[in-house]
Amino acid sequence: VQLQASGGGLVQAGGSLTLSCAASGLMVSSYSVGWSRQPPGKEREFVAAIGWSGGSTYYAESVQGRFTISRDNAKNTVYLQMNDLKPEDTAVYYCPPKFYSGNWFRLSEYAYWGQGTQVTVSS
Repeated sequence: VQLQASGGGLVQAGGSLTLSCAASGLMVSSYSVGWSRQPPGKEREFVAAIGWSGGSTYYAESVQGRFTISRDNAKNTVYLQMNDLKPEDTAVYYCPPKFYSGNWFRLSEYAYWGQGTQVTVSS
């Protein structure tokens, strides 16, 4: 099982990026999926999550109103649209599936973290 996050890069503050999460060995359409990030020198933190059908979405307070999570089950892909980026959004971003039925905001509910993608926001 692998989930590959991509689409990261260097962007100026106020700019936008769209991250993609593609899966192999796993039908993303069968799972809820989250986005998480690890800023340099800090612990990993929850960013957003989406239910398997796309009908439910959840956001960390720090990104609410700026980030949008979505999914295209036909393409087996989950997206994270990031607008109005800030330097504090600089981090490696991951997209693990949610394997357990507990709190959406708790990272222990997610597994198979896969390889992340670096997002760097300059001031």
